[in-house]
Amino acid sequence: MPETQNIEYKSVWKNEYLKWICGFANAQGGTLYIGKDDNGNVVGVKNAKKLLEELPNKITTILGIVAPVNLYQTEQGDYIEIVVEPHPNPVNYKGEYHFRSGSTKQELKGSTLDKFLLHKYGKKWDGVAVPSVQISELKQETFEFFKKKGIEAKRLDERSLKESTEQLLNNLNLIENGYLKRAALLLFHPDPEKFVTGAYIKIGFFRTESDLLFQDTIHGNLLDQVEKTIDLLFTKYIRAMISYEGISRVETYEYPVAALREALLNAVAHKDYAGCTPIQIKVYADKIRIWNEGQLPENWTVDKLMHEHSSRPYNPDIANAFFRSGYVESWGRGIEIMTEQCSLAKLPPPTITNDGSDFLIVFRKDIYNAVDLGKLGLSDRQIKAMLYVKEKGKITNSEYQEINEIGKSVTIDELRNLVDKQLLVRIGETGRGTYYELPK
Repeated sequence: MPETQNIEYKSVWKNEYLKWICGFANAQGGTLYIGKDDNGNVVGVKNAKKLLEELPNKITTILGIVAPVNLYQTEQGDYIEIVVEPHPNPVNYKGEYHFRSGSTKQELKGSTLDKFLLHKYGKKWDGVAVPSVQISELKQETFEFFKKKGIEAKRLDERSLKESTEQLLNNLNLIENGYLKRAALLLFHPDPEKFVTGAYIKIGFFRTESDLLFQDTIHGNLLDQVEKTIDLLFTKYIRAMISYEGISRVETYEYPVAALREALLNAVAHKDYAGCTPIQIKVYADKIRIWNEGQLPENWTVDKLMHEHSSRPYNPDIANAFFRSGYVESWGRGIEIMTEQCSLAKLPPPTITNDGSDFLIVFRKDIYNAVDLGKLGLSDRQIKAMLYVKEKGKITNSEYQEINEIGKSVTIDELRNLVDKQLLVRIGETGRGTYYELPK
């Protein structure tokens, strides 16, 4: 049996292997075998009986844990089995914290170590107390705005208007042992970047990935950031189509406001603020990308998030405050609301990816109509092909030739041009199985 996340083989014992035991204890547990090669074959270990006596004491003395040590005698030789259970409290090797990930061991440092220790002690990053900040330093106007929003949404009653700032913070669970939590500073301090690097939002309008036309940065507390960002998006970055119902002027935006607001709140609640990188919003002619550094909850996948319409926020204290203020209906419906709003606006559903620490939501315009495609400089044949893909889901080289009544060489050039413009994606290298579809 090869090495796995829970199994490690060593042919001889070295004291540094206590780090591997530490890594197992801090992760999901595992078994360390001494006297086996990398493929799990027994090669035998010298002084097995001596190790059987010494190792339990070394493990307890240096790591502070108890791990059963077993001796097995075979025709190929003796080997030792060390069984390590996962530990609820962090385990260190001489002040170093090691962690088993996959079939490798990592030493945890910096923000990764901070998150690990918080997790082991049942805390989230936004729930850590900050002793150096007083309630009087928070922005009173934000509290008044918060109360007004909460009352309008019926999440707060009228009595909250008479509550002191300290009472409101206690009700929101933003004070611990008399100290403000990090969440309180992010939500209500006039300048949270004094305490949290990267706690702001960047917006840019891009012609291409490398061609930035203009940009803005949004600072202030999270409540201010949400309001300012939504306002800026829909006054500077997103077009409004004007129509009239009788004498009344009607503005219809390219993207639904409610969907983008949900996506922004999702980015704020799930952002890993220990990563020090701002939320980034990239606006293009045909799409909007909202990125934040963060991860889904443990054992969650994007598919589960999309299909079960459920989400546990990365920063629960921040999320609770947004819920109480009426910013969100519930954290279980955010994805559903975005999808519904896009459907009502006749737009594709948003796509969500979580690759490592990158959490990305992408909204796409429906540019697949004759007018918008014509503005992109496409020929009549290419427009016809794009509308064909929109209806059928894909197009092949022969289908392009057939609907346009042209030859193979011209078809190849025009399809390549559509791929270069990132309007189509080629699937397959060569042969009859090759086809073209819309970007995901």
